[in-house]
Order: sequence, then C-alpha cells, then structure tokens
Amino acid sequence: MSAANTNTDFFERVYDVVARIPKGKVTTYGAIARHLGTGRSSRMVGWALNKTLESGAGMLPCHRVVNRKGELTGKTWFGGDTMEQLLRAEGVTFDELGRVELARYYWEP
Repeated sequence: MSAANTNTDFFERVYDVVARIPKGKVTTYGAIARHLGTGRSSRMVGWALNKTLESGAGMLPCHRVVNRKGELTGKTWFGGDTMEQLLRAEGVTFDELGRVELARYYWEP
C-alpha cells in the first residue's frame, strides 16, 4: 500500500470517529489517535481535520475536537471565534482560561 493510500485510509478513519462525536461533547486529538490504535499520532489527526476544513468536504463537527487541555487549537482554521461559538451554541462551557471543561464534556471514542 502506498503512503498516499495509507494517509487516505487513516484520514477516513479519523473522519468516521469525528462524525460520531455527540452534540454538546468534545474529544481530543489524542483520544482519536488512541481509538484508532495509533496513540502517538495526535498531530496526524489534526492534519487530517485541517485537510477536511481546507477542502470544505463534508459537514464534520471538527469544532468538537480540542487538545488534551481543552484548548481550541483548531480555531485558526475556523477563523476568529467560530469554533467557540459553535461549541457554546451546543451548551459547552469554558473555564476562566477559555478552555473546555473536559471533566464535564469529554467524550471517549
């Protein structure tokens, strides 16, 4: 299998997980990577999500993926406060540092 096919397969598996994140919940890049059996590939998960945002493909709830601290590291791809606004519209709240309250909203894939 070529590297391109391997990436495509990995990306599709990431997209399948992201599509299942319930409204009002979040998960992390690392949790998705661990779920896929590639625990050290959280950055690759982020790259896969960036690719879907660049192409405008699908309506994946990428705004529901945050870093391990609950920070909205993907917000630059959404532009401005869009990621936060989408999460707030789903009832997600943030702590005083602007991080998602993972203890309350975390979803394990």
